[in-house]
Amino acid sequence: MNNDIIRLLPDSIANQIAAGEVVQRPASVVKELIENSIDAGADSIQLIIKDAGRSLIQVIDNGKGMSGTDARMAFERHATSKIRKADDLFALHTMGFRGEALASIAAVAQLELRTRRNEDELGTLLKISGSQIELQECTACPAGSNLAVKNIFFNIPARRKFLKSNDTERRNILTELERIALVNPEIELSFSENEIEVLRYPASNLRQRIVNVVGKNFNQQLISIDIETSLVKIKGYIGKPESARKTRAQQFFFVNGRYMRHPYFSKAVTSAFEPLIPAGENPNFFIYLDVDPSTIDVNIHPTKTEIKFENEQPIWQILSATVKEALGKFNEVPTIDFDTEGAIDIPIHDPSRNVGQPQVNINPSYNPFKTPSSGGGGSYQRPKLDWEQFYEGFEKDSNTENIQPETSDIFSPQEPVGQTERSSTPVNSDMAVHYQYKYRYILTSAKSGLMIIDQHRAHVRILFDQFLSQIKQKKGVSQRALFPEIIELTPSEAAMIPYLIDDLEAIGFDLSHLGNNAYAINGIPSEVTNVSPIELIHNMIHQSIESGSDVKEEIQEALALSMANAAAIHYGQKLSDEEMNRIIEQLFSSAAHKHTPDGKTIISLMEDDVIDKMFR
Repeated sequence: MNNDIIRLLPDSIANQIAAGEVVQRPASVVKELIENSIDAGADSIQLIIKDAGRSLIQVIDNGKGMSGTDARMAFERHATSKIRKADDLFALHTMGFRGEALASIAAVAQLELRTRRNEDELGTLLKISGSQIELQECTACPAGSNLAVKNIFFNIPARRKFLKSNDTERRNILTELERIALVNPEIELSFSENEIEVLRYPASNLRQRIVNVVGKNFNQQLISIDIETSLVKIKGYIGKPESARKTRAQQFFFVNGRYMRHPYFSKAVTSAFEPLIPAGENPNFFIYLDVDPSTIDVNIHPTKTEIKFENEQPIWQILSATVKEALGKFNEVPTIDFDTEGAIDIPIHDPSRNVGQPQVNINPSYNPFKTPSSGGGGSYQRPKLDWEQFYEGFEKDSNTENIQPETSDIFSPQEPVGQTERSSTPVNSDMAVHYQYKYRYILTSAKSGLMIIDQHRAHVRILFDQFLSQIKQKKGVSQRALFPEIIELTPSEAAMIPYLIDDLEAIGFDLSHLGNNAYAINGIPSEVTNVSPIELIHNMIHQSIESGSDVKEEIQEALALSMANAAAIHYGQKLSDEEMNRIIEQLFSSAAHKHTPDGKTIISLMEDDVIDKMFR
């Protein structure tokens, strides 16, 4: 009897386990296949999908192709053309290198590969299903590679069941395609879904590729950056401060031609923008770093989007200085304007004119100790200053509404507000006087102490409940736009619209499709004032994308929260007694009045015993 319990896994199971790291969803397959085409030297790549990648993911390129032996070897684990020795791991300029991608994809899907080298008359046809080779033969085909991945996760039903909706999977595919397009502007990329071409990025320069991806309106918002040092070469574009958004959708870092996430470097860019953009908004940037491959490690994460740098701190300083210099060069940082009226007129030097010696006029009879009032003989009289008039002007200015002591609202007399109707409200109805402190907080007497309410967050909670109710009941009130505005979306944003259109209309938006990822905004919710509807829709789309959910209720909550944040009263807005009373009443009518929908504190209570201790 054999009592051994440790055994080697069969290759088929080992490949499926490896596939769990590499192949997370159809977008992962798209990324790996297109990167292989780029490594093969292709300058034209076509992506074709069906059913958001569930039924088919096909990549056709005009690269150098493979021989019959290479085509067979490419699907073995750890088979790669990039590495010959361990040192090669630290000198990589190409994309794929671990030799697991194709083997992992073949383990969980059905593959069909047609490939031919330029120097060969016939190509190779290879069919694989679940790591098992079903067919290999010669075939006539164009030079390059044509790889079709069918029925992903067909042999792992549990993995296939946990794929997201088609809208979500399509959006993830478009996101990967955008990242690849932004770093390879010299390559023509096309994307077709269900036999309809969705987008095409022609070969172009970097600026034009960025405009093609994020929208032509972005062209005037780009500021170029370019610097080369011994540690790093930095190039790319940053957006002007006025193009900043609530979301981080247009923030891209690439290193040695590879997309990466790097919060530390992102902070270097955002810190340079902090004096120029409002709090809570994020700058746009497309930054490309070129460093010595031996100073980075790209293999610390399966998806290779997290990269470790040897010289992080010096690169951070270089990056921050480069962004600040670019902002200053393009006059985005306020500077002294010497051309304004009233500036000093600097004369031009004229050699033909005689320049006289400057004269200093003095009064030789002046003696500060001998004035006419003191009986002295001096003739100088000190000019009189009307100090009373000066103070009158000061007092007049100090009484205006715009200049007030910081605590003036607290001690200003106000009429008591009537008792609230809800008995559950913790406000002390016998002393229900509300004060606005620094145009930011509402102070009111509670049964157990002093209640401090954040006015903006309280209004966010009120509006969130209101908008969410409108979405679910489809009772939003729309305000017709006198002049409809046109919003142009990126392909990934436009892919989200069919999934959100019902909820947007339930809130009060009226959108009509103009074709080519453009929509006309014919109506907006009646509650939205002083907010750009274009910016609001962009923020709502990205809020929904970042939520990463397929649950309809969670998508609706993301929309309602975006609307509430945009429409809520802001800090610095003066409130009347009636407005403060209405906010408090509506706030406490909510079942979740202590926190905003995203978990921020609305109410803070300073209890009576704490206040008493302050005066002991």
